[in-house]
Parts: sequence; C-alpha cells; structure tokens
Amino acid sequence: MAGNTFGKLFQVTTFGESHGGAVGCVVDGCPPGLEISTEDIQKDLDRRKPGQSKITSPRQEEDKIIILSGVFEGKTTGTPIMMMAKNKNARPEDYEKLKNIFRPGHADFTFQKKFGIRDWRGSGRSSARETLARVAAGAIAKKFLNEKLEMEFIASIEEVAGVKIKSNEETIKIIETAKKDGDSVGGVIKGVIKNVPIGLGEPVFDKLSADLGKAMLSIPAVKGFEIGSGFAGAKMRGSEHNDSFFTDEKGRIRTKTNFSGGIQGGISNGEDIYFRVAFKPVSTIRKEQDTVNLKGQNVKIEATGRHDPCVLPRAVPIIEAMAAITIMDHFLRNKTLC
Repeated sequence: MAGNTFGKLFQVTTFGESHGGAVGCVVDGCPPGLEISTEDIQKDLDRRKPGQSKITSPRQEEDKIIILSGVFEGKTTGTPIMMMAKNKNARPEDYEKLKNIFRPGHADFTFQKKFGIRDWRGSGRSSARETLARVAAGAIAKKFLNEKLEMEFIASIEEVAGVKIKSNEETIKIIETAKKDGDSVGGVIKGVIKNVPIGLGEPVFDKLSADLGKAMLSIPAVKGFEIGSGFAGAKMRGSEHNDSFFTDEKGRIRTKTNFSGGIQGGISNGEDIYFRVAFKPVSTIRKEQDTVNLKGQNVKIEATGRHDPCVLPRAVPIIEAMAAITIMDHFLRNKTLC
C-alpha cells in the first residue's frame, strides 16, 4: 500500500519520475464502449505541459500520450488502460550539485529519511511532472461523465499572491514580477462541477467532500482545500448558512442558496459543487537560502534548473482532472450500491 493508487472502482495508478524514462498511469474500472482517442486526452495534456509561455517552466516536453492497452478500435474494452508519455527533455545534470543538499520546501529531506534513498534528479516521484498521468486519466473520466450525464468540470485562477484576479494580463504581470525577483508566488484556484446527479458520496468516511479534499490535497504544492462556504461559513449563523429548499417550475427540489457547495451529509444534492484550492509558492527560487546537507552541515543554496515561478497556470487542468476522477469513482460506486 504505497499510496500510488486513487479510487475504489475507477482506480488510477500513476508511475514515473521527473527525469526518468517516462511518466504514465494505469486506469482500471473504466466501463467498456467509451469512444476515446489520444486526441481526447492530448488536449488536456497540452494545457498542462511546460514551456508554453514566459511564466511557466522553460522545459520543452511534447507530453505526447501513448495508449498501450485497454482501447480497441477506438473504444474502451473494460480492461486496464495503460498510458504513458516519454520524458524527452530531461536534464538531470542540472541537479548534480544539489544531490547532497536538502532543498528548502521540497520533499528531499523527508524522502531521504523515510526511504534512505531518493531520486535527486528534479523532485523524482514527488515532482509535479507526475500530474501528467492524472490529467490523462482525468480526460477519460471527463469524457465519460460529459457524454453520459452532461457533467462539466471547470477550474480557473481566482487569486495570485493575495490579489483577486480579473484578467489573464493581471496574472501574468504578478508572476513575471516574482520571476524577475528570483522568487515565486502561490494562489487559489476555484473549481466548479456542473450537472452533478443527486446521491454521489458515501456517509461517514467516504463523503464526497472528503474524497474531493483528498484528491486536491494530493496534488503537489496544495496547502489548503475548502468546499462551499468553507472557512467563511464559520463566521455565519445557521439562519444565514442553511440552504432553504424549494420546488422549481420543473418540479425539481432545489436549494435557494448553495453554501453547502452541492454536498450535504457527504452526498451530492444536485446543485453545482464548488470548491477552492490553495497552492503554496513554488519552493525552488533563485534567492540564496539556508539549508543543510546530507551530513547535517549548515550550508547555503541558490537553486538552478527549470522551474515555474507559479504553478497556477498549469494546475488548472490538474484540478479538473482530479475532480473528474473522484466523481467518476463515486458515480460507479453509486450505480453498484443503488
């Protein structure tokens, strides 16, 4: 149980490292008969890949996905779907001088202490490059749920470095300023899931909100998750926060407000699910920092290599993918149970 698999019926297992031969995933539990192609998956991978602009990592990777199993004559067969993308622009030599140093904010120290060994090329298994596999798996879930239920998964940048964002130009300006200073910034991404059927989620430990939280908090650099009113709800009274029910003109039971974020008692109520995900500033910066080496000696570090000054632009499709994977798993679980 090494924690490389997410989901119970729609299971996604990822593999690969930042500077290894490839990254990819095995998707098990996808129903047969879904029309899927590399183009369906590639369009989301292209939104995530590096080297697209001045505010993302300059690493040049095509991230071309290859489907190795589970799809025949353009349709899923119900068997495990294996997908991968080769790493073609890896430069492990960039990290040679850092292999004996623990980079502040990274997983170097904890990986070394836990396993007694670590892949020091980039961030190895804990690198955000692993999320390529999640986006590939999420593309399958998104297509299935959209075709069967017309569900939509929409994420967008809401805040960068504490500033509420109104335009892409504003985002670019803030990130470029941080990059010029040799620094990095974090921010908040808002996610919305539309046309969610009633009844997804299990009471107690497998609440839909709990599994969405786990999905988002498993993404590299994520430090916070809130759903519905979130922390703001703690400042409200029950009379303000309760979502009153009513029957609409089509005879559907709805809520007048949506402070619960589309989930009550851990189960979807048919309203839009909305949530927010907080990302920390990227740990790799070009400013000198204090740290220690493998021998425990105090040393200075000034990072090199190719890194994003802010993960938010590339994290948007990752948020959508993890939301889709979670919903897909609970949709299949609900069909089995009810």
